[in-house]
Amino acid sequence: MARSALLNVMTQAAMKAGRSLIRDFGEVQNLQVSMKGPADFVSNADRKAEEVVFQELSRARPEWGFLMEERGAVEGNDPQHRWIVDPLDGTTNFLHGIPIFAVSIALERDGQIVAGVVFNPAQDELYTAERGGGAFLNDRRIRVAARQKLPESLFGTGIPFLGKPEHGRFLYELRQIMGESSGVRRMGAAALDLCYVAAGRLDGFWERDIMPWDIAAGSIILREAGGFLTGIDGERFDHMQGEIACGNELIHKTLLSELAKAEAAYRRIVAGAGK
Repeated sequence: MARSALLNVMTQAAMKAGRSLIRDFGEVQNLQVSMKGPADFVSNADRKAEEVVFQELSRARPEWGFLMEERGAVEGNDPQHRWIVDPLDGTTNFLHGIPIFAVSIALERDGQIVAGVVFNPAQDELYTAERGGGAFLNDRRIRVAARQKLPESLFGTGIPFLGKPEHGRFLYELRQIMGESSGVRRMGAAALDLCYVAAGRLDGFWERDIMPWDIAAGSIILREAGGFLTGIDGERFDHMQGEIACGNELIHKTLLSELAKAEAAYRRIVAGAGK
């Protein structure tokens, strides 16, 4: 596939950061780890990968700003463009020696995501997309799966952990989906979950309380692969709103319907408990 100059810059930054992560992944037991919050770890590997991405993208487009997991917001002189970066999506997997993690880079233009790159260096898988140009895995065009029936479909999700809200609500959602589908998987890296839906490995995905750098790049890869995505209540998708539900057109609609049933059941229980 022919990539634009911008997508080449993003790809090179992601792959260079990925090489840095792989070097540290081989010595994961020796990493210096600090606590960033409950069950939310950040390592030297994370910081080094973010620095690589920051330097590479700043060199290419010095006027553009950033939204990064570790640095936060970095204002640029060009208000139209911003890079949204997660240098290590799947930090907990990484620190436990599980090879499901990724570098995620998205380009936001006037508030809309127009390009995305997600790179899993442990499996040498590079997902890329630009608006209107299709989605690719290692230069091979990808599309969402064509499955139409819930019992045949496999879903991904994010499970709230220590320090996260909505544990009770999630259990209702999980019970509803696992009772109607062929299974639910929790990979631990939302950027890759969205790419797996784009590539037809998963049929759908949902998660609440999620950060923009976790889903920005994956969202355009999924769209360009023919996927549909909204908020969990069916509202228009916004990478800044903190939730997502997605799949092919029919599975996405069915997923929203099942999640609405779970929400209704949860609210009945909460209302009953309050009496």
